[in-house]
Amino acid sequence: MITEIQGSWSLVLGVSSGFGRAVARALAERGGNVIGVHFDTADGAEAAAKFADELRETGVSAHFFNLNAASTSTRREVVGQAVELAGDKGVRILLHSLAFGSLLPFAPSQDGPQDQETVNSRQLAMTLDVMANSLVYWTQDLLAAGLLRRGAKIYGMTSAGSTQVLDSYGPVSAAKAALEAHLRQLAAELAPRGIAANALRAGTTLTPALEKIPHSAAYAEVCRARNPHKRLTEPEDVAEAIVLLSMSDSSWLTGNVIGIDGGEILTA
Repeated sequence: MITEIQGSWSLVLGVSSGFGRAVARALAERGGNVIGVHFDTADGAEAAAKFADELRETGVSAHFFNLNAASTSTRREVVGQAVELAGDKGVRILLHSLAFGSLLPFAPSQDGPQDQETVNSRQLAMTLDVMANSLVYWTQDLLAAGLLRRGAKIYGMTSAGSTQVLDSYGPVSAAKAALEAHLRQLAAELAPRGIAANALRAGTTLTPALEKIPHSAAYAEVCRARNPHKRLTEPEDVAEAIVLLSMSDSSWLTGNVIGIDGGEILTA
C-alpha cells in the first residue's frame, strides 16, 4: 500500500547538515513534519534555527533540539515531545545520520613522530556509541513510547568505509560496521511488527564529515573519476531515495545495506 508523506512525522538525528538536512528538506517539501536533533554551537546553532524556519515556511511543523543525540536525557526529552507532537500518527521515519567520532589511527606510523597520537579506549567507545549504538537506544525508546508502528521505516547512514581501509578511519569504520549489524538485528526483531530497518550506503559525498577525514579531497577526486555518472553523490540523492522507500507500508524490504552511490562501488 502506498502512503503519502504529507502529514506524517519523521525524527532526523543529525538534522543540521549533510544527509540529515537534505532529508528533512525533502520530507517538508512533500508535507512531512520534522522533529530534528543536532549538536551545534554559535554559528551552527543559528544556521540550524534558520533552517527550521525555512521548513516551517513550507507549511509543515518543524521542531529542532540542539542537544547531544547520544545522551539518555536527550532521548527522554525528545521522545516525550514526539509523543505530544506526533500524537496518534506516530513516527513514520527514523533517520540516524550522526557523524561525530574519532579520526585517529590505531597504531603510530613507523615514520611518524615519537609522540604521534593514536585512538584511546574512551575515544573508540565514544565513536561506537554515538555512530552506532545510539540508534538501538533511540529505537528502544520510540518503541516503548508507542511511536514506531506498522509501516515505520528506520534508516542508518553507513558508508563503503565499513569494509574499506582509509587513513585514520578505523574508529569510524568499526562504528559503520556495527551500525550495519545493529540494523540487521533490528530488521529481524521488528519484522513481526511490520517495521523495516535498512542501512543506506551513500557514495562519496562532500559533507562536513568527509572534510574531516585526512586526505579526503584527493580521495573524493578518485571517487568522482571512477563513478559511472562522473560526479559525486549529493545529499539530495539520498533524500530522494528515502522519500521513495518510505512511501510504502511494506516491511518486506528490510535488513539490507542499500547502495545510493550512482554505481561508484562498481569500479572500486
